[in-house]
Amino acid sequence: MSLPKKDRKIQPVRQIVEPLNPSELGSADFAQTIADALHKEFGDTHAAIKTVVARTKANERAVKNWFSAKNGPTGRHLVDLVRTSDEVLEAVLRMSGRNDLILAKKLGDSKRTLLKMLTLISELQNQEEGWINPGPKGDGR
Repeated sequence: MSLPKKDRKIQPVRQIVEPLNPSELGSADFAQTIADALHKEFGDTHAAIKTVVARTKANERAVKNWFSAKNGPTGRHLVDLVRTSDEVLEAVLRMSGRNDLILAKKLGDSKRTLLKMLTLISELQNQEEGWINPGPKGDGR
């Protein structure tokens, strides 16, 4: 029995070891890179697929194909993924050869994290001072 001529062509799965050269990027490389980013960001569970479906409003079968690297997202779905996933954003920037933007993004993320940590440390110090010095309501010593 032969396959119908309109049957989907399954793209070969290729493990990417070296960084991609954007000028040599093929559709299988694109699909695999996006799949790797999705797995890294969301995990390998069915809940991960459901999460991506909810965030992109894509068909569940399409999202399963993205996770298995049979196809990659296009258009609106890729934009939705970039909007909600740092890993996919970095993968797209890496594939487009924009490593400078990846560095800028990481620096901005690090700065925000550091500011949150400093705020938390300051709040904890203020709480500690309140515990040590209860103020005028002390026992009068």
